[in-house]
Amino acid sequence: MVVNGIHTSTEYHGKLDTIAVHGSGEAKTNGAAVLPVHNSVTYGVRGEYKDGCAFYTRPADTPNHAELAKKMALLEGTKAAVVTASGMAAISSTLFALLRSGDHLIIQDNVYGGTHELVHEEFPSLGIEHTTVDPQDPAQWEQALRPNTKVFYVESISNPLVRVTDLAGVAGFARRHGITPVVDNTFASPVLCRPADMGFVVVHSATKFLNGHSDLLAGVVSSSRDFIGKVTQKMVMYGGCLDPHACFLLNRGMATLGLRMRQQCASALAIAEMLQQHPMVENVSYPALASSPDHALATKLFGGRGGGVLSFVLRGSMAQTKAFLGHLHLPFVAPSLGGVESLVCLPAETSHLALGPDGRKAAGIPETLVRLSVGVEDTADLIQDIQQALAAAGIKNCHVSNGGAPH
Repeated sequence: MVVNGIHTSTEYHGKLDTIAVHGSGEAKTNGAAVLPVHNSVTYGVRGEYKDGCAFYTRPADTPNHAELAKKMALLEGTKAAVVTASGMAAISSTLFALLRSGDHLIIQDNVYGGTHELVHEEFPSLGIEHTTVDPQDPAQWEQALRPNTKVFYVESISNPLVRVTDLAGVAGFARRHGITPVVDNTFASPVLCRPADMGFVVVHSATKFLNGHSDLLAGVVSSSRDFIGKVTQKMVMYGGCLDPHACFLLNRGMATLGLRMRQQCASALAIAEMLQQHPMVENVSYPALASSPDHALATKLFGGRGGGVLSFVLRGSMAQTKAFLGHLHLPFVAPSLGGVESLVCLPAETSHLALGPDGRKAAGIPETLVRLSVGVEDTADLIQDIQQALAAAGIKNCHVSNGGAPH
């Protein structure tokens, strides 16, 4: 259904795996099992333009955009959604819809590098202020609050330290103070949690787990019908529309979201448990580990699952850490995450390069931190490959205490 130009969810309430495959169930064309790609940029109008009819691609009006938005709204449990050209387009369109010059936002102290640059480098030039806080420390939230605070921005699972945010606490704080909570749910996905149920505006880099195949850039925002209308206006203004063929690919990729995530979560936990016991590993950050400081929170929010990403620091130099990466056969050494293939990188040289050494130190990101996005390969094969790469790198067993997440 389309109301005021915004694609909204229907009354269909299947479980996640069923929604991921069938979406709203309204998109079949001429009996086709798969919605075809509508490549036309413009659409003819006879007589008066009627709301809900495809008109032009940039406002995300095509049938491909419409079905994808409805599917995402159903998965997140929201009234509406809009798809964008990238995760950063989703994040920036959302924040520009909420903030003006003179406003202030609270943002957690460890976020994706692109978000960090937007808030720390771009917003000051626009007269938008911010304060960083620990997403698990309510005392800091109270201290950061100002009369002009409009937004509290967090990540459900942080990038790259894989820490869990107290989503219920943040949502309650935002309600009490009349500010809008926004969460980047990329690492968790709707498989692990649906923050909209707590009152969050939810953003995703759909490039990652939602698509799952490392072959497109996309973003999604899910929220109320009225707010998605405001986000769509910003998306249209700044040209952040996703093209119809990418919509087609994302719709297809999302069909296996639940299947992929269950395998990735299971493998990530097994790998994290192996690494935690390995003498060459200094520490491991993965919330489903029983030893993780976030285990209780992950159990409450995610049913004990930790997602498909973990990070760890090896006992050794940068050269030895890079040697470890070089000896891996299965994980692909590259940025990004969430694909069917395992991906491994050093955030200091990829996602968080722009922070610089001082910025990374302040954010608690060691230069030798390794981020591993676990794919759907056989778990035993991945573990064997990681073990042989550790041995081949010759990382020494330094006298450093083991356990605990990097801060």
